[in-house]
Amino acid sequence: MGIKGRHWALPAALLALALPMATGCDSAPSTRLKPTAGPATTAARVCAEPASGPAKAPAGAVTVDPAKAGDLAAKTKSHPPNTTFWLRPGRHRLDKDRYAQVVPKKGDVYLGAPGAVLDGRRTNQYAFSGGAPDVTIRYLTVRGFVAPQNEGVVNHDSADGWVIEHATIQDNSGAGLMAGARQQVRASCLRDNGQYGMNAYKGNGPLSGLVLEGNEITGNNTDDWERKQEGCGCTGGVKFWAVDGADVRGNWVHDNRGTGLWADTNNNDFLIEDNVLEANDGAALIYETSYNAVVRGNTIRRNNWVEGRKYADRGDSFPFATVYLSESGGEPRVRARTDKIEIDRNLLEDNWSGITLWENADRFCNSPANTSSGDCTLLVKNTKRCVRPAIATAPLYDDCRWRTQRVDIHNNRFVLDKSVVGCTVKCDRMAVLANYGTYPDWSPYQGDRVAEAITGKQHNRWHDNTYVGPWRFVAHDPSRILDSGQWRGAPYQQDAGSTFRAQDGG
Repeated sequence: MGIKGRHWALPAALLALALPMATGCDSAPSTRLKPTAGPATTAARVCAEPASGPAKAPAGAVTVDPAKAGDLAAKTKSHPPNTTFWLRPGRHRLDKDRYAQVVPKKGDVYLGAPGAVLDGRRTNQYAFSGGAPDVTIRYLTVRGFVAPQNEGVVNHDSADGWVIEHATIQDNSGAGLMAGARQQVRASCLRDNGQYGMNAYKGNGPLSGLVLEGNEITGNNTDDWERKQEGCGCTGGVKFWAVDGADVRGNWVHDNRGTGLWADTNNNDFLIEDNVLEANDGAALIYETSYNAVVRGNTIRRNNWVEGRKYADRGDSFPFATVYLSESGGEPRVRARTDKIEIDRNLLEDNWSGITLWENADRFCNSPANTSSGDCTLLVKNTKRCVRPAIATAPLYDDCRWRTQRVDIHNNRFVLDKSVVGCTVKCDRMAVLANYGTYPDWSPYQGDRVAEAITGKQHNRWHDNTYVGPWRFVAHDPSRILDSGQWRGAPYQQDAGSTFRAQDGG
């Protein structure tokens, strides 16, 4: 996953070039950026201004009394499917047993009155669980639940077809929300949860048709799981696992500890559009070992100041970027709305570095360096095929590895003022690179084969962009640091039609 998946292994000559590089930062403070007052565009601002639910019970609804602990779970159990429940104003509690969660039936609807809160009291693990489809939760605050790591509070079992609207899910352990197929999460506040705002993972079936629209996702990973389990790749505002089809539109994803949005392992067909991604400690977006996406019209600003600075300060030469594509690319054989990864019409402003396209030469199906252990690409269903001698020849030579290919980066605006970011070097890079393959000893990808492929043979292109500020470029491996003329010249020939203005600022 992510950082852990880089597995550096440079030949001696390249290592000698890489080590003397400057550490990258001046004495600027490394504290987190303060939350902003609001997004610059029309992206959601819902945590401070939540919508109010119905002040009276709708006709036919069952009223739930906050004075009776366990009333919500008991009435859900005693009523038939497709029942609407209206939670009165006040603090609703479950029974004290940690497994006393609500188990909805198909089509149940839960509506919170103004001021209705379902409080787990740091006692109950889950708020809503079970496999019933097509459940709706609106206008309800859910807080104080203590789900274990990698588990979620609302829709704990990743049931399909749930609709979460105008909800506030905050101050819980684990993930505030899990996801099932065709789930819609709209106009909701996912705030200050211990691990994720939402964990889009379904272990027992396909997860497709996900919509995440108009939400505010902020302050998540309060338990700082990457510190507890270094390199776990298990944190962020939202984590997506093996999601086939997701629309992520108009969200304000900010001030999360770690990554804002992270798609990890065999995701496909994403539209990430018109979001504001800002002031996240790590990358705004990681798209890892995944396929086919459109990333357009987003405002991406002041991300990666904490994590980028941390790696630079310890002498790491990797171009740790704000938009990070790791072993991910366009693949026409995997059905989607596009057969590329297209990154266009975005504004990236005062982030720690820009876009990095990376491919770990040692990460492929059956390799011990594959941190998504047990998983293989979507092109090879039987992982056992990816072994010697077959893996050394077509088609398995290509199909047994996730390839960063067919990435089209165009019509974006990249703005960098180093005085705003508070750095001297290593915060100013675009990159396309791989490591020198060494591992395992039966790997057919040893040497610089993958570095040559990602740089010049896999149709990864920057063009028609606008650069403002002192940008530099990394190609092939971290020792090859280029100015804009070298980047545009042979053999790289990147950024045709782009414009460059060297001074800092906008």
